[in-house]
Amino acid sequence: MTQHADDDVERHGGVAGLRLATGTTVDAPAASLPVDRNQAILEAAKQVGAILKREGHAFALAGSVAVYAHGGAQNLQHDVDFAIRPEDAQAVAETLREAGITVRTPPEDWLLKADCLGQQVDLIFELAHQPVTTELLARADDLSVDSVFMPVLSPTDLLHSLLSAFSEHHCDFGAVLPIARTLREKVDWDAVRRGCGNAPMPDAFFYFLERLEVIEPGPKEGRS
Repeated sequence: MTQHADDDVERHGGVAGLRLATGTTVDAPAASLPVDRNQAILEAAKQVGAILKREGHAFALAGSVAVYAHGGAQNLQHDVDFAIRPEDAQAVAETLREAGITVRTPPEDWLLKADCLGQQVDLIFELAHQPVTTELLARADDLSVDSVFMPVLSPTDLLHSLLSAFSEHHCDFGAVLPIARTLREKVDWDAVRRGCGNAPMPDAFFYFLERLEVIEPGPKEGRS
């Protein structure tokens, strides 16, 4: 789950000889990957998160794995997302490469892509059309992700990033609705509304949530 629709970007091969968080090196052939895709994505999130935490990088888990960490269903999407600051992108890439993880620069200028245990990992330094900041990462919650603790974007920031990504070309309400239902008690909806402003697609989604009684009705100013 990323800010933009970029599924057409070609992925490269997996990783052999991945160094684990302990610093040891093991072979990681495709045959040894978990059969369950959700578990495979979790394993990749744990490996990358543990490496970044061990090396002291500022980051936060984002995307569908972050929703899972906050109590959402284990129905993970096609990749793992981490939020990092733009100024840290090069250092993060070097750390992962030293651990044996392939990192590449796609045409998009707001993320890097990595391959860990056969899974795609997006290292995103722009969320909700804004650079990832120290303040955003400071609001992250330290949560257990399948037994590995790491910073996870707050529910409010998660929903803000998802709704701000809506556009005429990418507006899948059905994918975000279950997330909004699951996290609704943990989200500062007033803050999400303020962050989205009067953008038409998020505003339509707020109306949708109100009609379904997921959230309380908000101010009507500016709504035709």
